[in-house]
Amino acid sequence: MIDHVSIAVRDLAASAVIYERFLTPLGMKRVVERADSVGFGKTYPELWLNARPAGPRLPADTGHHVCLRAPDEAAIKAFHKIALEHGCTDAGAPGPRQGAMTGYYGAFIQDKDGNKIEAATFPRKA
Repeated sequence: MIDHVSIAVRDLAASAVIYERFLTPLGMKRVVERADSVGFGKTYPELWLNARPAGPRLPADTGHHVCLRAPDEAAIKAFHKIALEHGCTDAGAPGPRQGAMTGYYGAFIQDKDGNKIEAATFPRKA
């Protein structure tokens, strides 16, 4: 089980504001602030932004992304809309998808540093 994920951003203060806005529909908030990092989560830091001011912007498709669980489709739509309103780019509009094990509903964005973030919700078993 993965405990947390860290990603690099060039402008920590600006990125933290943007992430705070689009993570809110997923139930995540800013839970830790340090000089060179900000942690977001529901009760503890699950996603860290780490300041790397001299780092390059990542290419469009590095082959990796971070997927965050969403409570429902409405939260995914809000995540995607808010991210785009704050300068992130669309990397996959909200909609149904087929995963390796089951279908799900998700959306992808790419932040200003090139980090690809997905929000997903999975069908509930009866």
